[in-house]
Amino acid sequence: MPEDKTHFGYKTVDADDKAGMVGEVFHSVAEKYDVMNDLMSFGIHRVWKRYTIEQSAVRPGHSVLDLAGGTGDLAAKFSRRVGANGRVVLADINESMLRVGRERLTNMGIVGNVEYALADAEQLPFESDSFDCITIAFGLRNVTDKDRALASMNRVLKPGGRLLVLEFSKPVLPLLSKAYDAYSFTALPFMGKLVANDAQSYRYLAESIRMHPDQETLKAMMDDAGFFKTSYHNMTGGVVALHKGFKV
Repeated sequence: MPEDKTHFGYKTVDADDKAGMVGEVFHSVAEKYDVMNDLMSFGIHRVWKRYTIEQSAVRPGHSVLDLAGGTGDLAAKFSRRVGANGRVVLADINESMLRVGRERLTNMGIVGNVEYALADAEQLPFESDSFDCITIAFGLRNVTDKDRALASMNRVLKPGGRLLVLEFSKPVLPLLSKAYDAYSFTALPFMGKLVANDAQSYRYLAESIRMHPDQETLKAMMDDAGFFKTSYHNMTGGVVALHKGFKV
């Protein structure tokens, strides 16, 4: 594919246009995002995120970047882990998602050690060697230039810091893969229409999952971005995978 072109779901679009198109999707679904996550995953997304938190090794005093952090599921938990002397930055490229996340955490009484940043993963507005841990949950597949984003994440991590990428991936069982396809392209748009009054955005989300690199490809991309000891752990039969890598 030419460098000035990229995928938006199954469509080929100008690379310069993708961020705005993805933005419109998340502006549309922001208010119903948490409800839809529970419906789409039957609540299992909470288990996936809990495992991600466990693998973070975040301790009191650490500095954490929750990238594409949306409505703040991970940031809320990290806030408790880092304590008063720690720092959590909830960052998202989408203003609507960031607003919902800020309101949600404020209503939970989480203030003091959480900051909010409107940030593009491809050009993170933070100093080099700033964070002990970076997480990006269900956000990397929406990034236009994933290699550039991974390099940017590597830059702002401290030496020895870890990156955790939680993302939909490729099911490892053929029968599961077929059932997953049928569910994604029928049930997801239907629920999107019913709950969020937006079938088209959820059709894009299903397509974007299919266009995302598989487990081994993403691992190789992390290697190329300068991470070491890269690995991944499949969950729910590979429907989701948690990739891990460390900065030299």
